[in-house]
Order: sequence, then C-alpha cells, then structure tokens
Amino acid sequence: MARTDIVVGTDGTMAGAAAVRWAAVEAARRKVLLRIVHCFDWVYESPRRGCDGRSAEAARAMADAVTSAALHQARAAAPGIWREADTMIGDPASHLIELSGSVALVVVGSRGSGGLAGLLLGSVSRRVAVHAACPVIVVRGRGVVREGSIAAGVDLSVRGEVVLRHAYQTAEALGCGLHVVHSCPPAIGPWAGTVPSAAVPVPLLDEAEEDRLHALLVPWQSRYPRVGTTLCLSHQPPASALADASKRFRLLVVGNHGHDVLSGTLLGSTSLYLLHRADCPVMVVRTRADDRHSPDLRA
Repeated sequence: MARTDIVVGTDGTMAGAAAVRWAAVEAARRKVLLRIVHCFDWVYESPRRGCDGRSAEAARAMADAVTSAALHQARAAAPGIWREADTMIGDPASHLIELSGSVALVVVGSRGSGGLAGLLLGSVSRRVAVHAACPVIVVRGRGVVREGSIAAGVDLSVRGEVVLRHAYQTAEALGCGLHVVHSCPPAIGPWAGTVPSAAVPVPLLDEAEEDRLHALLVPWQSRYPRVGTTLCLSHQPPASALADASKRFRLLVVGNHGHDVLSGTLLGSTSLYLLHRADCPVMVVRTRADDRHSPDLRA
C-alpha cells in the first residue's frame, strides 16, 4: 500500500507553528491525513530531585496543550483537513525517524526551543533530514508560498537523478515549473593569485557541462512534459548558488548525501548550510548509495 500520510513535528514554538501550517496546506492539497506529533521527556526536562507523579502530570498537560494548539493552527491554515495529534514521551528525532518509514513526508521546523522536546536545527531537524526513510521538509524562510516554481540542486551522479525524480514529481503535483541548478565553480578561486587559464571555466568547458546536464534531464523531461524546465549552470559554490535560488522559488529540493565535492549536496556542508540560510522551505530527499539500485528510480 502506498504511503500517503504527512507527519509534522512541533514543539509549540513559532518555528513549530510554521511547520504545522505548511504541513496542513500540503495535506489539504494532497487530500491525505495530517499527523501532528509532539514529543516530550519530563524526566530530563525536570529537576533531578523532586520528579514525582505531579511533575509528570504537569509535563503531560503542557504537552497536550501544545498538540491542542497545533490542531487549531492546522485547522486555521486548511479548514476541513483530516488531522490527528499524538503526544509522545521520548526523543523526538527517534520518533520522527521511526514514523518516516510508514508515511510519505515528514515536516519539521528550522529551529526550536533548544530542549530535548525542541526541533533545534543541528539536533532533531538535522538527524531527521539525514536518517528519515522518506523526504523531509524543513520549513524556514518565507514558509508557506502557494505560487511560483520550485528549484532543485543536482550533480551529475545517480544521486542527482534521485533528486530530479522527487523534484519533477513535486513540480507536476503542484502544477508549476522546475528550475534545475548545477554548480560548476572554478577549480581554483580568484584569491589564489595568478590562475592558469585552464583552471577557470571557459565557454568550451561550460558547453560540455551543459551537454552532460541536458543528457541527464532528457528522460525526465520526456516523462514529465507538463513541467516547464529551466537550467542554471552556476560558477558559484553550490551552497551560494542554491541560497540565491531560494529567494526566488517556493521550495528547494536537495539530497541528504553527496560527494562532499564542488557539486555535492552532502548534509553537513551544502545541505546543512541551506537548512540554516535558505529563504524558502527545503525538501531533503534520501540519496544514499543503496538508492541507486532502487527499482522505482524513475517511477
């Protein structure tokens, strides 16, 4: 059975509320169930001494208030949406990663309260983006944007094809265009002094790179003819090129693993930078080595 539900993690902060609103709008568009999850660990958030039944009840009441508020936020963003909420005890990243194996999408905020129940980027959001079995949306920047195209950062490897699959599927579902960004910066930066002409991009090298990119895109454009595609071969580092693109598009699609080279999207370098700096929500898709043999790579 196809996975259709959307799970959103919230901690009651403004970032958590933004994630709930984005997830609610997306669930309404897909006509699927929105599952709101809030996790808390009263043992660690309470003082070591004096932890008793009353403190546990108080922590549970506060957590229930967060989920109740999130339900109202979801209803306000998308009236009539099919939704439910769960309050769980334990580590939020672990719960969300486990849930990612049975849902279509996990949505989190870009920062949180900083506690174990928070969705602080660098802890929960980063762990979920790296380990989730399904695509992850980290909501930041302008949040919910209903108009415009989406952008995707790709290299020329099989991992780039995985990113393209999700990007084209998303663009077709949204009825919008796709802007493909491929970074090909100089091999040596201009600050290095005198640079041999062979070490910097020249029209001939750019043309060869564009030919390779076009060859990668041809089967996808054929499969998704309704998705208008534009290309950008950038001489900027990938993080800078994609951060600039995020200012003009409604969603940015990147991979969660890469080559840690100029065109890679390895979380911890390019993708991590975008999760901190992008001006729109970022979709992080699973691009591990074991995905290259996936039978539905072009499904």
